[in-house]
Amino acid sequence: MKSTMATNARPTTQPTIFKLTTSGTFVERTRHISNAIARRAYELFEARGSEPGHDWEDWFHAESELLTPIPATVVDTDGGFTVRAEVPGFTGENVEVRAEPRRLIIYARKQETSKQEKEKAPLQRETSNEIFRVLDLPHEIDPDNMTATIKNEVLEVTLPKVNPGKKSTVGVKAA
Repeated sequence: MKSTMATNARPTTQPTIFKLTTSGTFVERTRHISNAIARRAYELFEARGSEPGHDWEDWFHAESELLTPIPATVVDTDGGFTVRAEVPGFTGENVEVRAEPRRLIIYARKQETSKQEKEKAPLQRETSNEIFRVLDLPHEIDPDNMTATIKNEVLEVTLPKVNPGKKSTVGVKAA
């Protein structure tokens, strides 16, 4: 299954146009995210006294603690899909968009470092802010021809459909 990723290293207030590249570490990052969520969900399960029957609740709670939720809309047009997702505080520098024939994956990560002076000893705290969203699409798209832009903290991805107007005809045989 072929996939394409769009990234850009230019933070700007103007629309960001992504360059299409591929990355071998993307799968590793998604596996890391999934493992972190699973570990936290298990901690929640144990904290509740290992009471069964709340696995989805634990999973979604863990996701909400570890990832920033992002609202996204998918608009189906004749020739493709337009996806708009809010990515507050993120720029093209820290957003990755991957497309597969029936799926769009949005991943972003930024690290913030804050320094505090506490009685002559500097204290440095690093926090991570991540978003991860997978959108399943109802029609096959062409990942190689997607475009992605960020403007006013909104990511817009245009995904052309494969054979958008093709109607399939099935022959009927006489019995």
